[in-house]
Amino acid sequence: MKPEYLFVYGTLLKDSNHEMAKFLEAHSECVGSGYFYGKLYKVSWYPGAVLGNDPSQKVFGKVFKIKEADSVFKVLDEYEGVGPNQPKPNLYKKELVTAFLEDGTNLKTWVYLYNLSTSGLAQITSGKFLG
Repeated sequence: MKPEYLFVYGTLLKDSNHEMAKFLEAHSECVGSGYFYGKLYKVSWYPGAVLGNDPSQKVFGKVFKIKEADSVFKVLDEYEGVGPNQPKPNLYKKELVTAFLEDGTNLKTWVYLYNLSTSGLAQITSGKFLG
């Protein structure tokens, strides 16, 4: 069985003090900090990221190795509004992306990407939701 990784950039970060961040921390191991190519937006009290190709635009966050991925992703999908039982269109979509870690390695990881229009949303040009 291959390990499952998740890139987080918003409310699932430990410093957000959100209950789901605590859930993720309890069911995973932090692999390290990194980024993927894309843009970050302020949706409300939470952010939304979209993929991009421009290496100058990055979304920063952390990568976690998920323990018991099936059961953990079921909970996280529900929280992120992903799946057939969620309102359409889903608020986020879960996709595989390439994340680049601080130590120079890269890996394929799941990320929850914003699935609605970013028109009218303020871009977080630093690529960092917290700090």
